[in-house]
Amino acid sequence: MRQVELTIESWPLLEPFVITGHSWTHCDVLIVSITENGVTGRGEATGVYYLNETAESMYRQVANILKPLRQGVSREQLQSLLPAGGARNAIDCALWDLEAKQAGQSIFKLIGLPSSPVVTVNTVTIDTPRKMANKARAITSSQIKVKLDDQQPMERIAAVRNARPDADIVVDVNEGWRFSQLVELAPQFKALGIEMIEQPLPRGEDEALEAYQSPIMLCADESCLDTAELEQVAGRYQMVNIKLDKTGGLTEAMKLAWRAREKGLKLMVGNMTGTSLAMAPAYVIAQLCDFVDLDGALFLGRDRSYPMSYEQGVVTGLSPQLWG
Repeated sequence: MRQVELTIESWPLLEPFVITGHSWTHCDVLIVSITENGVTGRGEATGVYYLNETAESMYRQVANILKPLRQGVSREQLQSLLPAGGARNAIDCALWDLEAKQAGQSIFKLIGLPSSPVVTVNTVTIDTPRKMANKARAITSSQIKVKLDDQQPMERIAAVRNARPDADIVVDVNEGWRFSQLVELAPQFKALGIEMIEQPLPRGEDEALEAYQSPIMLCADESCLDTAELEQVAGRYQMVNIKLDKTGGLTEAMKLAWRAREKGLKLMVGNMTGTSLAMAPAYVIAQLCDFVDLDGALFLGRDRSYPMSYEQGVVTGLSPQLWG
């Protein structure tokens, strides 16, 4: 019989994290710990805010299936017990961690992937153009993600580009534009050397992209939660942002990554903020990706013991003491 422990933790942010329509000052996460024969696996989830997930709602979801969890449910069985989302992610990642520790192998050996350092974007959140430029100037990574909404998009992105002419820059709109804005802005962003625009239009309102030949690569985030939505997305976007809170864990995330590649889509891995415990399983997906966004732990005032290492944007240091 397994032991299952559920914990809600709140991690203060260094400064407000501001995107289209939302601002956070702290990150609330659910931790699932599963112990079997003296070995413990852990998983962390923040949840999908635009699906109204919270640490408390995820806690209730997991509490409702404690009996099968204690009886030894497998990762495959878990997929039908809970829908995709943060609750399933926390359990799935805890089971992967448990399996790796019981086998005495790294997560990479279990999955069959090589492990290499990756370069993550560092994120510039929405602020005045001058403050966003200052934030970009302070970033040591060679890759920057810029959060934008429908207010002053050109002024803000131009300020960041002027501050960092050396950087590879991508933009994340978080559903904040209308189609007409995308058509107007995409060529101008292309001229500034912006490499990709992520989720320009609202989820469920991006049909116009099927007939649109964008001069700049478009990436689906909110519009692609898991493999069930991949077919539709493939006709509208050229890249998919995989987040474990959306897919409901590493198991489904791996399926999404391989199927997206089969369709010729490029891959990005992202996060919903969180500690290094949440970044660790996403680091596995990062090995397959063209763009990596795993800087969530850098927004926290502190991190866990045995944290991932971030040196000038290079992510390394996944240890068994942390996860996997």
